[in-house]
Amino acid sequence: MAGSEDGVRGTHAEVPWAQELLEQLRPAGRDVRRVVAWLADGVHGTVVLQDDTGNLLAGTPIPLDEVLVADIVTGRIASAAWEGDGRHQRLVRVGQPRSAAAGVLAVSRDVPFDRRAADMVTHTAQVVELLLRARESTAAGHRLQRATSDLRLAILQLLMVEDIVSARRVAAGLWPGLLDTDSACVYVVESAAEERDRLLEECLHVTAEQALVVRCPAMDQHVIVVTPGEAAARELRTVIGRRPGTFLGGSARQSLARTATAYGQAVSALAVAHFRPDHAAVYAERTHPERLMDPELLHSWTAQLLRPLDALAHHTRAELLATTRLGLEFTAVNAAKVLGVSRNTVRARMERVEGLLGVSFSDLTARAVVHLALNTQVGMEPGPAAPAAEREAAAGLCDVLSGPALRTWGQELVGRLALDARDLRRTLRTWIAAGGNSERTAQALGVHAQTVREHVRSAEPVLERQLLAGGSDLYEVVLAHLATGDVPHPRLAA
Repeated sequence: MAGSEDGVRGTHAEVPWAQELLEQLRPAGRDVRRVVAWLADGVHGTVVLQDDTGNLLAGTPIPLDEVLVADIVTGRIASAAWEGDGRHQRLVRVGQPRSAAAGVLAVSRDVPFDRRAADMVTHTAQVVELLLRARESTAAGHRLQRATSDLRLAILQLLMVEDIVSARRVAAGLWPGLLDTDSACVYVVESAAEERDRLLEECLHVTAEQALVVRCPAMDQHVIVVTPGEAAARELRTVIGRRPGTFLGGSARQSLARTATAYGQAVSALAVAHFRPDHAAVYAERTHPERLMDPELLHSWTAQLLRPLDALAHHTRAELLATTRLGLEFTAVNAAKVLGVSRNTVRARMERVEGLLGVSFSDLTARAVVHLALNTQVGMEPGPAAPAAEREAAAGLCDVLSGPALRTWGQELVGRLALDARDLRRTLRTWIAAGGNSERTAQALGVHAQTVREHVRSAEPVLERQLLAGGSDLYEVVLAHLATGDVPHPRLAA
């Protein structure tokens, strides 16, 4: 007898049918459709496999006695034989009634069933049941993985909007003790998008469920890790050490309420990691402008600028602040993905903040100083409105940016650009004043917009900061230009 068309089996003369059936259980051959086709070829008949609701799973549909099928599906009988109109049929139950692997295997042929054909049907039904159970187990595993992944993302999104109590409640069921901490670090691990699932599994393995590991909903190359302990951070460094083309950015330790801030820090550090030989960087490893400002002046100015938000309900205020922080770090689309809301919601919340603060986020310098205020504000308790005399005496932006340490830092950072003969400093200064718009910058300088973009891109490795991508790196460079007087201060209501 010649082999079947699918090429799986040889001839019955060469290999006993039982051995052929066992071959269908090998990892490379576990396919119900192939098993059904093999049986049809072996018994010289037509075979159909349907589930307990009558849906076709494999084979060729054939007319079946509905009463017999119902008796088999409900478990009244395990098998049946039927003869009529010149056809001979065998029906065998597959799986237990009402189970995920339940169904009916039916075989029809022109001649009566001999012992060999009957045995083939019975044993094939057992193999089919095993394959259906394995398929359902695999599908259930995938559903569980998806549900677990969705829970991790939900926890992260709750942390992002400072709903710490709800985040702990969600985490407690699956990862007891994971968020029983007041502070944590956020890490972002980057690889090629097609490698991310494998990277995620490796991060889960090395952190041993002692960290919150999440597929970034905004960036296909990123895995986000929130970890309360130092051990997980060390293990993440070993991951990038053995995976070429993988980068790691980490935040400073922050309170759980500052998860959104920590995430922004991690993304900023990730940009620096691209210029490091070990492909890793932590936010605290470089000097940041807010650390060079007078804390008292900075806090006074921040409280005054953000005071219009203090009249809002706590939940609304926290929601607006968290959304604006992410909206200033990323595009509205990506911020919406991280928060699990629509981009229109992100834009509406940011427009409300613009109105309350009396600023325009189309002004890059305004975005930078509001970003500074929002990051300073985290952890500061909103207080009652200050008396009029105190408001008049509150520190202004000029006071905050006039310190000698900050000016020295700004001059050193911006001064790095002077070594390039293309006058990158002039291009960057003009580009910032133009709100980061390359076309307007090109018109002001009398060059092509592509030249502007090339100059800005060339400044990135010199400054060790990403500029075209926006976010914390760009705002630090803007603050440096404000501190040195290279660009004018934005117009603010406060």
